[in-house]
Amino acid sequence: MTWTGKHTGKRTALVLGAGGLVGAGWEIGVLRGLLDGGVDLATADLIVGSSAGAVVGARLASGRGGLDALYEQQLDGEATEPAARLGVPTIVRYAVAVLRSRTPEEYGRRLGRLALAAPTVAETDRRATVARRLGRVTDWPARPLLITAVDAATGELTAYDENSGVPLTDAVTASCAIPGVWPPASIGGRRWIDGGIHSTANAHLAAGYDRIVVIAPSARGSKVVLSPARQGADLAAAGARVEVITPDAGSRKAMGRNALDPAHRAAAARAGRAQGTSRAEEVAAVWTG
Repeated sequence: MTWTGKHTGKRTALVLGAGGLVGAGWEIGVLRGLLDGGVDLATADLIVGSSAGAVVGARLASGRGGLDALYEQQLDGEATEPAARLGVPTIVRYAVAVLRSRTPEEYGRRLGRLALAAPTVAETDRRATVARRLGRVTDWPARPLLITAVDAATGELTAYDENSGVPLTDAVTASCAIPGVWPPASIGGRRWIDGGIHSTANAHLAAGYDRIVVIAPSARGSKVVLSPARQGADLAAAGARVEVITPDAGSRKAMGRNALDPAHRAAAARAGRAQGTSRAEEVAAVWTG
């Protein structure tokens, strides 16, 4: 199911980008810091989640436990999965794929081939790990939630929602399937990879909303993968009020260089909370102004 809809008449959208376990901790910290400053983004009319943002978005949209509990979980030191890393050869293949691609779809196809050939854990094991990260959140929430994934064969972006007929855990597992690290997820007879491959935020899926906040652990972009700032600018040019938050210097230091190492999750969450508090006034001007 490819999302092609517009949302004219809807007020607010929250976009949560890709960024691994550490990025998820940072996003939750930012959300908690914004709440400290009086801005509750859990009230969004739409939540869009990619990869790390898919996990955070599903937890947030469910309303189970509340943001306080979700934040505290980032600090408790419990590892929901082992540390992983993109090896140098894989990083080189990512770079070559960017240089040789002209569109996000072509880039997605190249990384899809990488993902399909890479030796990884079994799909069932990976799904079980994602299910642990989601905890009690097993069903699609009542509020609108989009979870992105990329078709490993075609490179096309898909956004699953409650009407897609796909279980929430399967959609999130697909969205978190980092090529070369985790196995592509099987859904509907096809294989799917990380939604952050198309872009690190996929903020374009919030087109038509009046007020949009993008929280993206990765500010990166390229000639084929649009950065969160570029996507935010495009949404603003179309008439939306937009605020984009990416890690500041303090958050980048706390997050470290390996977004897949849970040892940095707590520090990232604390740094995100500080950054969120510092940005609350700007976000409030967009969200409630």
